[in-house]
Amino acid sequence: MEAGGAITLVTTKLTAPTPPSRLAARSSLEATLDHAVSDNGIRVVLVSAPAGSGKSTLVAAWQQHRTDCAWLQADSADRDPARFWGHVVAALDAVAPGVEAATAAAIRGSGADAAAVIERLANGLSDAPPALLVIDDYHLIAHPAIDQAVERLIEMAPSTFTLVLCTRLDPSIRLARLRVRGQLAEIRADDLRFAPNEASVLLTQRGAAPSNTQIEALCERTEGWAAGLVLAGMSLAASDDGDAFVASFQGDDRLVVEYLTDEFLSGAADHDRDRLLQTSVLDRMCGPLVNAVCDTTDGTEWLNKTASTNQLVISLDRTGTWYRYHHLLGDLLRLEAKRTTDLTAIHGRAAIWHQLEGHSHAAVEHSIAAGDLTTAADLIYDEATELMNRGQLRTVRNQIDRLGPVADQHAGTMVVRGWISLLTGSVADAQTSLERARALEPNDDVAGLIVALATMAHIASGNVTRALDEVASASDPVESTQTMTLAGAHTWGGDFAKARPLLKRASEMAPREGNTFVEAVTPILSAIAHLESGDTQAAHRDATAALAVASTNGFDNLAQMALAHSIVARTIDDAEQAVASAKRGVDLARRSPEYVMFAYALASAGDVLSHHDDSRGADLLREARTIIDRCPDPGIAGRYLARVEARHQLAAPPSQMAGLVEELTDRELAVLRYLPAPMSQREIASELYVSLNTVKTHCKAIYRKLGVGDRKAAVQAARDINLL
Repeated sequence: MEAGGAITLVTTKLTAPTPPSRLAARSSLEATLDHAVSDNGIRVVLVSAPAGSGKSTLVAAWQQHRTDCAWLQADSADRDPARFWGHVVAALDAVAPGVEAATAAAIRGSGADAAAVIERLANGLSDAPPALLVIDDYHLIAHPAIDQAVERLIEMAPSTFTLVLCTRLDPSIRLARLRVRGQLAEIRADDLRFAPNEASVLLTQRGAAPSNTQIEALCERTEGWAAGLVLAGMSLAASDDGDAFVASFQGDDRLVVEYLTDEFLSGAADHDRDRLLQTSVLDRMCGPLVNAVCDTTDGTEWLNKTASTNQLVISLDRTGTWYRYHHLLGDLLRLEAKRTTDLTAIHGRAAIWHQLEGHSHAAVEHSIAAGDLTTAADLIYDEATELMNRGQLRTVRNQIDRLGPVADQHAGTMVVRGWISLLTGSVADAQTSLERARALEPNDDVAGLIVALATMAHIASGNVTRALDEVASASDPVESTQTMTLAGAHTWGGDFAKARPLLKRASEMAPREGNTFVEAVTPILSAIAHLESGDTQAAHRDATAALAVASTNGFDNLAQMALAHSIVARTIDDAEQAVASAKRGVDLARRSPEYVMFAYALASAGDVLSHHDDSRGADLLREARTIIDRCPDPGIAGRYLARVEARHQLAAPPSQMAGLVEELTDRELAVLRYLPAPMSQREIASELYVSLNTVKTHCKAIYRKLGVGDRKAAVQAARDINLL
């Protein structure tokens, strides 16, 4: 459950809505847009106005005659940065070929860190023809990190790229600075207001034939608000007294709500009204989905007919397959549906349809809305690996949080929560989730992931002994992540004979599963085993291979890649590249919550920098020592640091003798077996029913016979010769 994997796209989000068949001419605004995108000084066009102002219709109509315009329909799910940038580059690739290929790898590995994405996207746009990107409904994202990244894109992208943001609320980017620099063009609510000559098209839908006086009055009452005019025209067509209707119609939100409820819904045939309310729970809909939700057979025909007579039902593609309700209409339909309709079964049917179609995220959302939280939990567990492999940790965490107490009683979601906690640096929370999951009697699949997570958590907290205890209790691994994790425990424990078969197995399983993260990390563990065994050539080969896989799949910035850079630094002859690789390893390792990995990378960098007379090397070694001292059992990382400290005259050299200086007595062996445990000497004495002085005497003898100077070194030395 690590970052990586392919981005799953919602393709209908990448197509501009089809403009109405009868379109109100907005030539002056289209000229404003044309001027803005032709001016290389303009970087952003902001179309900001309240709901129903005609923003999307204006921009969609304007762009349909252009060949350089990409479109992204934003929604709240795009608050996940990995999802958002995945759709951005997919949209742009249609007008700037090659952008997606250049950027997708960084997106898969970036998670919430968009720096690599922006850099590659800006470079890709520099090599592409002029392009512009429309992001519609940008206000639905409302994510500070995405705002910051978008602002960075604005700064880094070439002058041939223009960003068009359609939004109800101004985004949290520094608009004032863009204005001062002459880089911002704006279309506001006042600009979008329909004048009487423009409004006539909106008011003459469905047979209405208002007089010029009525048009002027309705424009005044609605303040030129597009949705209000559309709704007024629909009502006017059904009115027997046009003048009386115009005189009483108001365009504020409260009265528009009343209109939709009292006129639009009540005037619809019963079967249409029911279907409108039932389908209001859908973010997007197609004919088969409507049939599944409403238990009908004519969903496609109904959608096409409804869209052709109602501008508030918006086509999402050019084939008439997918539609959505205008946001305002959708909100109002949902309010009415909650008041009059039992939506539980409707959400349940929507969940089943999406699940069968492989739309896991939508299936989870509808299951939660239906109150079927157990099914939602099962689905979250099933989809978690895919989403987390794409870096969408926020999405998964949000889904689990919404399960409430049910999540605490579901072993699968507890394991997922534990992985998220570990990946975001909260080892204590990961341990809590593990304990809860274990208490729930998980099935074999979940149990395997529990062992893998527990192993990783113990290594992260610097306790290789506990990690190996977990491995000893593990069943035969059946997937690559668990296999690699078990191999990692043996690697950090110095038992390379046990690690290597598992590493080979993980490297064979990962390509079959499409798990590119395991493909990238497994060679790193193999490289450590080679390096610690004295085969620097094989270590360099494996570390270089790991970095190549990481680069291809967007894992360049993952903390786990720190070790690959560290090993390259120690196995390359070029001094400049060795120092650069060592520093890169430290930078990445600082992102990790894992003590053992962090300490090993610091020790490696300190070793290389000290070897090349860089004064920062000693500081890194001292920092590594503080990490090792906090570890109950750092495994081979502690042994390596001791060697490096001695090599650079920061500590006395450890014993170079292999094996025992002298055989341990039975009582010394009994004490030795307690040394990996987090127990004081007094506690060990109590367990063995001997005095504290007796344990101290035995420990001194153990250290002397193993040729080491402290307890942690004794544990690893004993492990090396199979005494532990």
